[in-house]
Amino acid sequence: MEDKSVATNNAHDPAHDLSRRNFMQSLGGGVVILFSATAPKAGFAQEQPKQQPKGKPAGGGFGMGGPPPDLNAYLRIGEDGKVTVFSGKIEQGQGNTTALAQMAAEELCVSLASVTMVMGDTALCPWDMGTFGSMSVRVFGAQLRSAAAEARTILLEMAAEWLSVPPVQLQIDDGVISAVDKSKTVTFAELAKGQKITRALEGKAVTHTLAEFSVMGRDAVRVDAVAKVTGAAKFTADYSFPGMLHAKIVRPPAHGAKLKAADASEAEKMPGVTVVREPDLVAALAADPEVATAARAKIKVEYELSSGAAPETVDEKTIFDHLLGNLPKPQIPANEKSGDLAEGEKASAEVFEHSWRNGYGAHAPMEPHAALAKPEGDGMTMYISTQTPFPAQNQVAGLLKLPPEKVRVIAPFVGGGFGGKSSGDQSNEAARLAKATGKPVLVAYTREEEFFYDAFRPAAIVKIKSGVDAGGKLTLWSYDVYYAGNRSAEMFYDAPHKQQQVYGGPMSFGPNAHPFQTGSWRAPGANLNNFARESQIDVMAAKLKADPLDFRLKNTSDKRARAVLEAAAERFGYKPAPAPSGRGIGIACGIDAGSYVAEIAQVALDAKGAVVVKKVVAAQDMGVVVNPAGAKMQMEGCIMMGLGYTLSEELRFKGGRILTTNFHDYKLPRFSWLPEIDAFPIKHDDLEPQGGGEPAICPIGAAVANALFDLEGVRLHEMPFTPERIKAARKG
Repeated sequence: MEDKSVATNNAHDPAHDLSRRNFMQSLGGGVVILFSATAPKAGFAQEQPKQQPKGKPAGGGFGMGGPPPDLNAYLRIGEDGKVTVFSGKIEQGQGNTTALAQMAAEELCVSLASVTMVMGDTALCPWDMGTFGSMSVRVFGAQLRSAAAEARTILLEMAAEWLSVPPVQLQIDDGVISAVDKSKTVTFAELAKGQKITRALEGKAVTHTLAEFSVMGRDAVRVDAVAKVTGAAKFTADYSFPGMLHAKIVRPPAHGAKLKAADASEAEKMPGVTVVREPDLVAALAADPEVATAARAKIKVEYELSSGAAPETVDEKTIFDHLLGNLPKPQIPANEKSGDLAEGEKASAEVFEHSWRNGYGAHAPMEPHAALAKPEGDGMTMYISTQTPFPAQNQVAGLLKLPPEKVRVIAPFVGGGFGGKSSGDQSNEAARLAKATGKPVLVAYTREEEFFYDAFRPAAIVKIKSGVDAGGKLTLWSYDVYYAGNRSAEMFYDAPHKQQQVYGGPMSFGPNAHPFQTGSWRAPGANLNNFARESQIDVMAAKLKADPLDFRLKNTSDKRARAVLEAAAERFGYKPAPAPSGRGIGIACGIDAGSYVAEIAQVALDAKGAVVVKKVVAAQDMGVVVNPAGAKMQMEGCIMMGLGYTLSEELRFKGGRILTTNFHDYKLPRFSWLPEIDAFPIKHDDLEPQGGGEPAICPIGAAVANALFDLEGVRLHEMPFTPERIKAARKG
């Protein structure tokens, strides 16, 4: 099959803004594949359904509680034979639109060019809890393949009746079903004829095997590449409607500050300005955003700190003592306790105790949060930069006291999320202001607002007590993690006596925990957990004067961990040597979203004492790779983004006041930092596709830390590794 770019209407141009009913009409009818135990075996009906069920499952949502029971909600075959795939997932730059289209095309035996993707539209797509956790391909994709395989099987049954040829003697080539000898053919388009099909599938459809793949497993050009390069791609703040108002909202000076009084009399005198005043929301609105900004500046406000505000003594330097002084009860995760710690310590020839830390990190996406609320009849249409369209729909509906079906959420292209767009007050604000004014309202955060209202990656600590016997085998592993959660903290090294304890999650707000909102950040908690575990492993190897790679291989029987470590070492041309060797080479390994990844970094120091990462080799076991080119790009992006949390990204604050306001004092990775990156997935074709959007970001901090130790014999215990911290570590 020819591998062409897949069409998408992810941008949701208002000129083509469709309800589910008129979307069906725009297709000129279409085959609707119904999967129902009570449906008749065969039958055709001219009428179109008024509304396809969205199929919200029990148990928390698609991907956790199983797929919707009405699988036709996931795909349509139009009268022209083209395929439309509906997904509640969103596209935020990770390329899942392309991979999902490949999976559908593979099972339907059509070209990639014949697939159109509709993403993140609550009126058209099946319910989905959100786009996070690297679940688009490994969870949603698996169910999409099953749905497409069932559709293919039903179409073959229909074609067999049409052509009077047994199904086993039929084949499909790009939507054309034919007898093996090509003497008889029928197309998907001919089978559709604008009618819906009511036919139950007898038995279970079988998805294609690896040997049968003709679309999956091949490089595909990103569907959104041309639109984004040319500027045609539309994001939430790019939309405009007649009569639309830009809202500029009065913001508090600190988290924990509550509005006491507001005088908007001067702002209300300005031509074209509307002021909305509610107990917890004061905003100036105008057709011109600059006019709205000027009006907001004229509003006089008074704030007072609530009793729950964080004390001013808490800042980026004192936060760790603050967190450790206010601990909740620990939890021991399942499968993370075995043996006896006391026995493990007795069996240890040497015991090591260390703590590892990172401060708060911002998501800092290219696109700040934005939401546009557009009143329509007795409902509301929302354009939101969000990773969670359906939860946002429920939230807005509850706020406006509307049934959820009266609120339509559309997620256009999202300009980066990294977990930070799973929530956002901007949608609530836009909805309230649109209801108050009766006009479309856009709330678009400034960069300062983006930093202030971010759900930051939490400051967190890991404490590890480990031991080895006289032969260099692990005997003890006691792992306590505070406020980060235990994602990617799995102990895949062979420690007979181990225990993991988790103190608090990443989302605790208040005077006794985080002074502002915290939440998910690309592979939540995994960067710290990898940094802690892999640094501790290196500490032990160095003390034993063992090569770091050899020590790891000696202490793990996990086949997948060994495979990625050995693949990375071979690709790097690694030569064993105990650290510090002066070479500046560090190794780290991790697990996330079902994938294993090993990274080897080589570093140097510049004249100012800053770390320069020269080279990174990364090997990733992610099972079957749907789009090899896309997988490699995701790995490269993870590594480059990971250099930020590793070397420079750090939030300054005092109590509830956020002192970091823009990129002049929050340093993201620069193009000049780009190392030589050799990232590659390794072959593991007997495992279903696993996550690819997050795993490779997890070990980069540890790999760089270990490389720095190998270069200079300096061990850093807190990220980021700034020249100041390196200098302090040299002094001991």
